[in-house]
Parts: sequence; C-alpha cells; structure tokens
Amino acid sequence: MTLIATPFGATSTAAEVVAGIDLTGRSAIVTGAASGIGIETARALAATGASVTLAVRDIDAGRAVAKDIASTTGNSAVSVARLDLADVNSVDAFVADWSGPLHILVNNAGVMNSPRTFTPQGWELQFATNHLGHFALAAGLHGALAADGAARIVVVSSSGHGSSPVVFDDLFFARQPYDAGRAYGQSKTANVLFAVEATRRWAADGITTNALMPGGIWTNLQRHWDPAALAATKAYVAAAGLAVKSSEQGAATSVLLATWPALAGVGGRYFEDCHEAEVVGAIVDGVHGVRDYALDPAAAERLWEVSVELLRVARAG
Repeated sequence: MTLIATPFGATSTAAEVVAGIDLTGRSAIVTGAASGIGIETARALAATGASVTLAVRDIDAGRAVAKDIASTTGNSAVSVARLDLADVNSVDAFVADWSGPLHILVNNAGVMNSPRTFTPQGWELQFATNHLGHFALAAGLHGALAADGAARIVVVSSSGHGSSPVVFDDLFFARQPYDAGRAYGQSKTANVLFAVEATRRWAADGITTNALMPGGIWTNLQRHWDPAALAATKAYVAAAGLAVKSSEQGAATSVLLATWPALAGVGGRYFEDCHEAEVVGAIVDGVHGVRDYALDPAAAERLWEVSVELLRVARAG
C-alpha cells in the first residue's frame, strides 16, 4: 500500500493547512480544547467557518478560549460544553445534549503518565480517558456523524504507543505492577486500533477515522511527569537538537485529517508530520513510525467488543 503524502510537513501550522478551506455550515467538536494543541485545532477549524464546540472539563477555561478564538478568527459560532471523559455519565450527558449532524469529531483530550489512579468503574485512568471515554463519545455521536454523510473522526494518538500493545488479559494492571508509561502506551495503541475498526464498521455511513502523532510538543500533557525527569528530558532534547513543535505546528496533522479534501474517504491509518507513517519494528528515535500491532485488524475488532462490554457493565451498574 502506498503511503499518503501531502504538501505539508513537520513545520507546517494548522493555519497553513486550512488556508482556503470553507466549512461554513458544518459542525465540529474538539475534546480537550482548553489547552495545548486542542486550542489551535479548534482555532483552525473555526477559521474555516465551521461551528466549533469546545468539549472541556473546565468550563471557565473553555469560555476564555472560545472568546479568544472568536476574536482571532471572526467566527462567533464557538461554543463550550462540559465533558469529563473519565466519567461515563458526563459523556452520556454530552451526547444527549447534542443535536444535528456532526462533520468533524477530534478526539484530542488526553492524560499522560498519571499516578496509579482508577475510575469508580475500576478502569485505569489513562485507558479510561484516552480510549474508553472517546470510544463512548464517538459511539454515542454515531447517528450525528452518519447524518452528515461525509464525517471524519480524528484521534490524537502518540509515538508513545510504541511502549505497549493493548494488554487484553490485564487492561487495568490488576496482576502486573503499574507502570505509567506502559499504561499510557496501551491507551495510545487503543487510539489507533479504534481508528482501524471504526473505519471498517462505519465507512458505509460515510464516516472515516484516522489517528495521528502530533509531534514533540511541551504542553500541559506533561504535568504528571516527575519535575526532574521533565527537566532532564528537555535538556537532552535541546542538546541533541531534536525538533520541538509549537502548538500551532502540533495541531497541523489533526487539522489536516479533519479538513484536507484529498483525504475524503481515507480511514484506518496513522499519520505524523502531515504524512502517513511507515510501519516500523520499533519507534525510531522515540518519535517516528507506527507499530504493526497498532494497525492489527483482529486486535482492533477485539478492542471494540471489549470496549462495548465495559461500557455496558458500567451503565448497568
């Protein structure tokens, strides 16, 4: 299969990607849009004329961002809605309040390397937030996405998926010692597997789904890192001359997958630096490539079925 290349690259910004694209009359949702690349993803989508909903935990922060986006883009159709992806009831309430077709869903929110924490359902927090919450959101909004006829789901994954496949026999570290990095890794692998299976199941509804690695960016996502480890990593990156993206550059691949006309009908793939990534045996330099287990159709189908059952039990309880 030929990998998809685009005119954009690692240094392209979200604004450059959407230049000339008109999505007036279309609706978009961006989760985690009150900080980091979520803000710039929402800003770029608003610049196309789309109506954009910022799905956030902190309503006050979301309102401040919405005001700024409306001011910088001239698009007043920027709204804020509360969404806590670790809370199934919050996800269901968000879905219940949504009305009308949905053209773009950007599953951007995430938590990284958090301390050993579990939701009331017993789900490990990173898997619950990064995968299960977004899975419930997309499934709940399926009717709205199908009503659009050409909807796109964009899933922000990470090169961190290279640290672990989905460990189906011990998703929530009941038997193995908790490792924050591996927990994050399997949640990011789950993001890619979701894109694979959602495309298989929903392409007939005109819905396509792709996953991506935004690039190396210093944002609030690293808030759970040990301060000394974070400082050492930043020093190493600077000394090695490794590229660090701005939030505007980090949002570019998300926005590309959400809007670029040439990607109509394309799904189930993993992108980085605005191009489709190659399958690798290990993540190169901790950044580039996608592992084969993240694109495995059998694992993708199994994850879907497991996710449906976990949500069924949670709602029944």
